Parts: sequence; structure tokens; C-alpha cells
Amino acid sequence: MDLTHLTDFNLVAYYGGFGLASRASGRPKATLSRHVLALEKQLDVRLLERSGHAFRLSDEGKALHERTHNLVDEIIAVTRDLREKRDRPSGKLRVSSPVTFGQSMMGRLGAEFIRRYPDVQLEVTIEDREVDLIEEGYDVVIRVNPQPDSELVGRCFAQDTLLLVSSPLFSCAELELKKSIPATIPIVPAVVGIKAPQVGTWTVSDGIHTRTFSPQAILRLATPLMVRDAVLTGVGMAVLAHNLVSKDLAEQRLISWGTVLNQSVSLWVLHTSRRLTNSKVSAFVQFLCNTPNILSP
Repeated sequence: MDLTHLTDFNLVAYYGGFGLASRASGRPKATLSRHVLALEKQLDVRLLERSGHAFRLSDEGKALHERTHNLVDEIIAVTRDLREKRDRPSGKLRVSSPVTFGQSMMGRLGAEFIRRYPDVQLEVTIEDREVDLIEEGYDVVIRVNPQPDSELVGRCFAQDTLLLVSSPLFSCAELELKKSIPATIPIVPAVVGIKAPQVGTWTVSDGIHTRTFSPQAILRLATPLMVRDAVLTGVGMAVLAHNLVSKDLAEQRLISWGTVLNQSVSLWVLHTSRRLTNSKVSAFVQFLCNTPNILSP
């Protein structure tokens, strides 16, 4: 049974005629008549007795009106409520974030988001593995340099440069010596992430000179924060995002050997479908994308 046809029938029945129902609802009289006729044809019963300008419900029409008008009103009310909720972000929003971004940024960003959208209950977890949105019940994931995924859509909301850094305590005597030897690439002790790909060389530029180093991993750690803390002790060199080490550079706890060439960090906010994205997900995506200087501490 077509809900629109049933709704128009109940309008006509309630107001006692097509003209009155048309004036009350703003729907064309011809449309109301056509929908009632279609409903009669579908049910194979006469719902209205028509004689000239006279109008009355048949017994079947009375029965249908009595048993469905409250139901139709309820469906209309539910539809209106759903549309209002769709337009007003509300409900629980589960977000998975990488550890470093989550620990350094999501407390502040999460607080600002719920101030703007108080009807949303935001829940953020942090882990560096790729969670399954559907299986694990997440609405949104934040990922660093994600691989293409046919099941996910989203937007890049932040980018950062990668720097080769070390502590001032790190001994550079051997490096400085090898700089003067043509075609010599210094082998340097490196602190790297557990999941970091094997890299033959690091090529960096300070804006004037370009230098190449050959990293030899001496320590593998789970998160960039752990890598930074290890490098602060002077044990070796590491490639880290500028945002993560900017304060240490400013306070001279770390020094930069230059920007890593042809590499960068891109942060993406991803969800499962571009179609019928609910309002809380859309609001969160827009919030991240529209927050200026989002990586600033």
C-alpha cells in the first residue's frame, strides 16, 4: 500500500471532501483525487461514494480511515523526528585515532567539538592498527597516509613535513669527517618505528644543502612519541613529523638536519559511505577540515 496514497485518502476522509482537503493541506485537488482512485484500484474496493457533488465514505472507506489515520499520523511524526535528528547532530559518535595524534590533539579538539554539538556523545579510542569500522562499531577513523580503500571515503584535513632530527648530544664528529669525503654516505644509528618500511637512505635539505644518510636501525619502537623520547637521549637520529618535535626544536633539545625530501605526513578522516552520511559524522568531518592550524599545540 502506497503511504502517500493512504495519507491523501485520510486527508479527504478527515476534511469531508477533496476541495476542503485541498485547501487545508495545500495539495492540488486533482492529485488527491488521483491518489484516492489509485488506492481504490490497488485495494480493489470502493472507498468513496460519489454522486454529483455529494460525498461520503463507503463502509470499507470508514473502516480504512478508522484503522489507519492514527497510524499515518504516527508515521508522519516519526518521519519528521528522524529528519530533525538527521539535521541536528546527536547520539554517540565513535572515533578511532592514531596514538600520537590522539594523545596530543584529540583532548583539545574533542572538547571543542562537543561544545559546538552538545547533543553528540563523543568517544575516542587511540591505536595505530587499522580498525574495521563495521565490525568494531566505529563511525569515523583518522589515519596517517592511508592506502586507497574502496569501502571508505573521506578528506585530508592536515599535512605536515618530516624532519631528520637528533639530540645536540648526538656525536657528529664522524659525520662531519665523512662530509669531506666525496661519494661517502654516512651510516648513522637510527631510531625507527616498528612498522616503518626499510629505507636505504634518508635525503634531506636545509634549504641550502642536500645531504644523504644511510640509517642503521638500532632501536625499533611502537609509537612516534617513543621514538622522539629515545632520540632526546642522544642515542641516534630519527625522521619525525615537524608538529611532534617543534617545541623540542624551539627549546634546542633537538636539532634538525633538514626536511626529508619527497615524503610528508597526511592526516585523513574516513568513514564508510558518501551516501546518506548521518549528521554527526558530517559535522565531525567538517569540524576537522575547518579547524585552522589544527596541528598547532
